[in-house]
Amino acid sequence: MNTVVITGASSGIGLETALLLTQKGYNVLGIGRSEINCNRAKEWILSKNPDANITFYLADLMQQGEITRAADEINEYLNEKCNGKLYALINNAGCVRSWYMTTNEGYEQQFALNHLAGFLLTYKLMPALLKAGGRVIMTGSQSHKGIKINWDNIMLQKRYNPLTAYKQSKLCNMLFAKGLNDRFAIHGIRAYVVDPGLVKTDIGNKETGALVNFIWSLRKRHGVPPSVPAETYAFLCDKKNAPEGLYYCLCKEKKYSRQVTSENADRLFKLSERLCGVHYGEVLKI
Repeated sequence: MNTVVITGASSGIGLETALLLTQKGYNVLGIGRSEINCNRAKEWILSKNPDANITFYLADLMQQGEITRAADEINEYLNEKCNGKLYALINNAGCVRSWYMTTNEGYEQQFALNHLAGFLLTYKLMPALLKAGGRVIMTGSQSHKGIKINWDNIMLQKRYNPLTAYKQSKLCNMLFAKGLNDRFAIHGIRAYVVDPGLVKTDIGNKETGALVNFIWSLRKRHGVPPSVPAETYAFLCDKKNAPEGLYYCLCKEKKYSRQVTSENADRLFKLSERLCGVHYGEVLKI
């Protein structure tokens, strides 16, 4: 039985993906921030699929110490029950903010959760992914197009614009996947970004100001249910031979921004390693 880790698995896209993958026979390890929501999510999945193999871990992925703790717990589980193998990691957790807010490390919150959390968690779980020849999937957005990385002010603390911060974080998802493929495809790892499209989730209603909350409440009415994009994550997991593309929507490969180059991916990779205090080259020595 293949094991998959999903972040942001207690609601929205992550929850629907967790359900779908358990229905397909995967062993799912979900990560959520709220114990109440995780318990509710597990009960809901089991009500839909009594035979589901589902386990939840608690972690606030905006804080790097929490990421490390959760990864240690998951690695212990994988070593005990899965031969140390992780088939797939779905970095789905994300946020929207209305104003400039920082983490314990002093990093802008959208950049921290939407990009750095997945970057650090992937590093911590990479030995298990390498052992399985696994896949890493990011939740992206078409909003990564039409923007460039602000290398001189990547946290955007000067003249902060929440939409710009969100778009930049989604471009970071693309560059991270590109950087992973450039470094680890030769070792059997494949990375992807899923564009879920406009989905009826609460991402724009969590810890946002009244205006963003109102706009998102109106906008999401036109979105598809989270079960629709869940199919694309399952598609990328189910393919016996890893698909060659990078960016997918509705189970089909899509074109992406010209900013997604190896040069930009390398630059972001090195910056992210410094911000997380890690070096990906070390995992190949383990």
